[in-house]
Amino acid sequence: LTGYDRVMVYKFHEDEHGEVISEYRTPDMEPYLGLHYPATDIPQASRFLFLKNRVRMICDCLATPVKVIQGKKWAQPLSLGGSILRAPHGCHALYMANMGSIASLVMAVAINEDEDEVKSDPSTGKRLWGLVVCHHTSSRFIPFPLRYACELLVQVFGIQINKEVELAAQIRESHILRIQTVLCDMLLRDSPVAIVTQSPNVMDLVKCDGAALYYKGQVWLLGITPTEEQIKNITQWLLKYHGSTKGLSTDSLMEAGYPGASELGDAVCGMAAVRISSKDVLFWFRSHTAKEIKWGGAKH
Repeated sequence: LTGYDRVMVYKFHEDEHGEVISEYRTPDMEPYLGLHYPATDIPQASRFLFLKNRVRMICDCLATPVKVIQGKKWAQPLSLGGSILRAPHGCHALYMANMGSIASLVMAVAINEDEDEVKSDPSTGKRLWGLVVCHHTSSRFIPFPLRYACELLVQVFGIQINKEVELAAQIRESHILRIQTVLCDMLLRDSPVAIVTQSPNVMDLVKCDGAALYYKGQVWLLGITPTEEQIKNITQWLLKYHGSTKGLSTDSLMEAGYPGASELGDAVCGMAAVRISSKDVLFWFRSHTAKEIKWGGAKH
């Protein structure tokens, strides 16, 4: 449709770094499929701009920019943020040149924001899911009718992604509510111990590797957890340093300041804890996860 040498679908992850999840390229080009790029490659200012202006075309990153001279009667400085054909920033032009790309066409894939989403545009109710990125090794201009057709296709793609995201969220919420109802029934009929000794149990509520209950000085364990003695130590630490809150959630007990974190090893890293009474605590644990990621760009 566009004639570009490379077309990629670039998805943003929860930590805002990006991954190339789909790619079409000419045979002589280096593949980028599966590569990850740090969040700093696309700054927050650029991401918010993509929500305002969904299409960005650079015909030739090596072309000499044309100065825009502003009349003296205008008090406010001129903004070209809404211009599709504005010249690229010097850093971005260098970035493109390092990738062997002279021309590009980038289209934003926006979906409906989550209720608790903070990385979105309140005025549009949308958040940036990813980008469709086209690269060309020589200068290339795409006329407006073709750009408009591409933008329409990307909007349809965004609608489809949005439906899949919403469906997955509905299935997840339905599962959680079903388990939650059963567990609440257990709590009404039995002591809190039932939610860790019967099925379903608290591990079915949260994606975790283990769970534990500290209740009236006793400990019940499920899955991969610290030892009973370590659970008691964590409970005392929680009550001492986080006693004014209902609980604690952390990706790393080490970063949270728990002094015994190094003794837990790789078996336990992240933790969510909720106080069910003044001295009784329910825990969920996640193990340390090692994952190999192929990063794009310079090695350093």
